[in-house]
Amino acid sequence: MLTVYGEGRGFRIVWLLEELGLAYRLRPVDLFAVENDRDFLAINPAGFIPVLQDGETIMVESVAILQYLLARHGSASLAVAPDDPAFASYLQFLHLGEAGLAGLMNAVIVGRNLAPEAERDARVTRWALETFESRLGLVIRRLADFPYLAGDRFTAADISVSYALLLGLRTGHYVPGSIERDYLVRTTARPAYVRAMESCQATKAWAARSPGL
Repeated sequence: MLTVYGEGRGFRIVWLLEELGLAYRLRPVDLFAVENDRDFLAINPAGFIPVLQDGETIMVESVAILQYLLARHGSASLAVAPDDPAFASYLQFLHLGEAGLAGLMNAVIVGRNLAPEAERDARVTRWALETFESRLGLVIRRLADFPYLAGDRFTAADISVSYALLLGLRTGHYVPGSIERDYLVRTTARPAYVRAMESCQATKAWAARSPGL
């Protein structure tokens, strides 16, 4: 049985597992009391989420976990083969969803929501938001020509990027334009996304009290 520890970016993993029709167990992790969670710290001593446990295999980076699941358990319909002309775009946006979008949005959230009031307009926070918006331009340009980031079909790259856009939207630091909004309507209408939200009750509750589409 595959076990996913924690929601947050773990939602990406749950969504993919639902798309693939794979059985899994979602194990909640309270990051505000993680020092008391000895079972979780035995799996990931660094104490961050998500974590995937697949037998003896432990993985802790959400996009790497997506690639792992697709390679080990996956369906070719959610990945793009190296000889496919769309492979480069698929791979680029799969990783951009974290490295160019969600990671930067995390810095904005910490800077604007968690830092002391006097530090909330720090240069590094403004840089993170400006860089998020710059990388977002790549997504918008791609979606102006295609319904999905790899072209005409939904792939794991769309899970990666949709999560990042929803993170920005739900924290109030990003307002989607019409192209991104239409895109998110398409991706979040998928039955697997709906099932993932039912599985991830903390994410569902957070979304319900946050800005929506």
